Amino acid sequence: MIRAHRSAPAVPAVLCRIAAACLCLVALAAAAGAAETRPWPEIVGAARGQTVYWNAWAGDEHTNAFIAWVGEEVKARYGVTLDHVKLKDTAEAVTRVVAEKAAGRDSGGSVDLIWINGPNFLAMKEQHLLYGPFAAALPNFALVDTVRKPSTLVDFTVPVEGYESPWRMAQIVYVYDSARTKDVPRSIPAMLDWARRHPGKLTHPTVRNFLGATFLKEALYELAPDPSLLQKPATDADFTSVTAPLWAWYDKLKPLLWRAGNEFPASGPAERQLLDDGEIDLMISFNPAEAAVSIASGLLPATARVYTMERGTIGNTSFVAIPYNAAHKEGAMVVANFLLEPATQARAEDVRGMGNITVLDLRKLTPADRRLFAALPQSPAMPEPEELGPALLEPHPSWMTRIIAEWERRYVH
Repeated sequence: MIRAHRSAPAVPAVLCRIAAACLCLVALAAAAGAAETRPWPEIVGAARGQTVYWNAWAGDEHTNAFIAWVGEEVKARYGVTLDHVKLKDTAEAVTRVVAEKAAGRDSGGSVDLIWINGPNFLAMKEQHLLYGPFAAALPNFALVDTVRKPSTLVDFTVPVEGYESPWRMAQIVYVYDSARTKDVPRSIPAMLDWARRHPGKLTHPTVRNFLGATFLKEALYELAPDPSLLQKPATDADFTSVTAPLWAWYDKLKPLLWRAGNEFPASGPAERQLLDDGEIDLMISFNPAEAAVSIASGLLPATARVYTMERGTIGNTSFVAIPYNAAHKEGAMVVANFLLEPATQARAEDVRGMGNITVLDLRKLTPADRRLFAALPQSPAMPEPEELGPALLEPHPSWMTRIIAEWERRYVH
């Protein structure tokens, strides 16, 4: 079981500088009077009786169960009703907010809280569709590890500036059954060689799924002539040259994929089923606890394990955001704050549930709250922090958007 209080790999100096810069931006926004400034008891009082429509991806049964539990807790403790509006794609919620703004519905909106990702956050931020800054108003935000986990302040290279609140960490891992697979590839070039030795035993979710797109971004990180360019917006001038090695690699890989690359699983759970059935021998996941959680749930054999590439893998933070016209902003903030409660974070880290890495700095917690994490069950399938290696910063959202479009142009007929 990953423990945040254990020694963690050193954070590169550049990430620390990003974190410090983002903290300054949050402070400047607050100083300008744009931030949520009401006393927390007033916000909690106004939230009572509200129904919060949390628009969240619903593709994982453990996450759905966790959200349902959150709903029970905030109802009992704060009188807030939580309605999980189940999404296949976050863009569904963003589109709804955009349509409401176009119709002049600047208050009383239908979306109160969004589990948001980088590209959609950037789109909403640029179009001034977000409420806030509000994160600094949440009492539990002070417990977040913004130094050793700088992606809590930067979402796909975009400074959060208090317009999102973090709630769980993620890092790409590859999952395999150690009982039948002994020679896992530890680099992207090696993955092609591995696929040649094991044709049909590798696949990825469709690129319209975030995991499928991330499979390609992972490859681009290793194959790009200058990976630092991925931290800047993609342009017409550099996209072709930077991604050329990716497409050359993928052209060779695609015929070696499951079903010759003519079909792709719709989601991570669908890919996991292929692994459990023995149709494939390697899958991608954004949860380091994927093997441990799946073993505990009977979805993968006890010999399932995870690993990362030698040079590290993409890591990020999951956030929630509040639309500018949300009808129940106070209730949404109460839910966001509850997601950062130490007991909530400990429950989220339990491998019998989601198995997520906490966003909190356990050094900031009381001894009693630290014991909540220390008491969690351990699993031999759960990697130690040092086993995960470096967490690479997400590329700018424009890279993912362009990669998806280019993949479909090349391979969808």
